[in-house]
Amino acid sequence: MRHARAELPNEACGLLSGSLESGRATQFHPARNAEASPRRYNVHPEDLVRITFAIEDAGEELVAIFHSHTRSAAVPSATDRRSAMYPDPFYLLASLADPDATAARALRSWRIYRGQAFEVPLTIG
Repeated sequence: MRHARAELPNEACGLLSGSLESGRATQFHPARNAEASPRRYNVHPEDLVRITFAIEDAGEELVAIFHSHTRSAAVPSATDRRSAMYPDPFYLLASLADPDATAARALRSWRIYRGQAFEVPLTIG
């Protein structure tokens, strides 16, 4: 949430690593939003390469792709659903609509497959 708030007024993004089998993320890797936009995100290509190698070097897997919504709910938009290219990792969204919201209220987890979004229970901690 700190990264998401620090990137305002733009959407923030990053990757989470850990174990896909358990669905547990152990490390957050903040990234630059190449779009530098309050309505869209794209993990900067240099960050994507750097983070991917770091995840592999640590013997971990890409568990989730994170981004924030600056004014709307943490629900995948039509653009999010269309641009989701990774079927295995989760998509973790943060809503910044309520600046005082706790992570438990602001974060939601999704699987996006073939343009359809399915919410997945999220445990923080």
